[in-house]
Amino acid sequence: MSLLKKIGFSSKKQCYGFFSVVMSGQIIYSAFEAFKGTFYNLLLEVLSIDNTQMGILFTLIGSAMFFYIPAGWVNNRFSVKSILMTGLFVRFISMMFIIIFAPGFMVLAVIAGLWGLVDAIFWPAVVNGVNLMSGDKNKGMAFGLLESTRRAAEMSMNAVIVGIMALVAGSILVFQGAIVFYTLLILPMIFCVWKFVPDNTLQVKQGESKNKIAFQGLIHVLKMPTVWLAAITSLTVYWTYITLIYTVPYLQAVFGLTTAQAAVFGIINTGAMGIVAGLIAGFISDYIFKSSIKMMFFALGLTVLCLGITIILPKSADMLMINIALLMCFSFSIFLAKGIILAPIAEAGVPRKFSGAAMSVGSFAAYASVFWAYALNGWIIDSYSAVKAYQLIFGIGLAVSAFGMICALMLLWLKKKQGHLSTEEDSAEAQGTEAPAS
Repeated sequence: MSLLKKIGFSSKKQCYGFFSVVMSGQIIYSAFEAFKGTFYNLLLEVLSIDNTQMGILFTLIGSAMFFYIPAGWVNNRFSVKSILMTGLFVRFISMMFIIIFAPGFMVLAVIAGLWGLVDAIFWPAVVNGVNLMSGDKNKGMAFGLLESTRRAAEMSMNAVIVGIMALVAGSILVFQGAIVFYTLLILPMIFCVWKFVPDNTLQVKQGESKNKIAFQGLIHVLKMPTVWLAAITSLTVYWTYITLIYTVPYLQAVFGLTTAQAAVFGIINTGAMGIVAGLIAGFISDYIFKSSIKMMFFALGLTVLCLGITIILPKSADMLMINIALLMCFSFSIFLAKGIILAPIAEAGVPRKFSGAAMSVGSFAAYASVFWAYALNGWIIDSYSAVKAYQLIFGIGLAVSAFGMICALMLLWLKKKQGHLSTEEDSAEAQGTEAPAS
């Protein structure tokens, strides 16, 4: 029990509720999106579609970006529990339809569009649930656990499939069986959410409209500078995280790493590192810096340092190991920031009943870079020589991280200023006088 309290849980039921929220945010994606990296070609074969069509499906799923802001009203109006259960149920029904009827591309496109719409509401509910189910002083640990648990679950679930494929002939049948099994896991997940996640329904006074209060809450959040500073800081983290994906092709193109060597590096640098860094980020955030915003500033600063040295270093063969070490440090630093990517939103001073809208705004900003970062990096690689292209990509990552540090500093300054004004107002009220004008 002492360990639970240290993490921020006051009871076992709160702990169960927290991990029900976290795992619902992974299980819903386990039978489809989580396969795109490890089992991309098998997914094409099972769905009987080509690469272009797969790209369209993921674009439609990514359309969630356009609905995050209006989804803030939904997350204010309805409880985390009801949103999670509804989202899981919709995914279960639609996945079972795909499994049983094997529809063509046009039907798959409609389903992918539906998933995008649902995800715009569902994911902010997940991070809002993490916020609500964690201790007031343990936001870093809570969001670090979210990142580490989801990454560990995805890696282990995919590793199980790989292991079975290695032992049993007929990889396509094994993969199809995994899709069915992981889809069926949604049902016990719905039960866990129903059983352990409390109902945080919006409370209003008699005669007030929940719809109106939820909308007013969204407007209030949209007007908060602290929310936008936290959200933009999160955006810089995710944009730089996208840069991390290009470290493997960088080593292959510039230093001639073999496919096998690059695969090992990729597993460590973009997989295992995320599991470890999430927990470390949460611990440092809560018990050393006492602030996820300070942790974010530190992690982005380390990222700037690693990318800067990587850009400056010679690209000769004898510098390979030093470059690998630096890129692993870069990976660790950006995963420190990504592990708590939305934790600053939880520290932005948003009223608790409107935290759903804040997480929607944060999600909108944090993941917006997917609409331009991949395309920009792809254009750079196609337009320049290997060395110059990756120098530019890493340079952009460095500049974005530096801007994130500025946003984090501004957020710390604004929070300190607001805290100072609040203290003056409380003191003035206690003495029966007015606080000095700012």
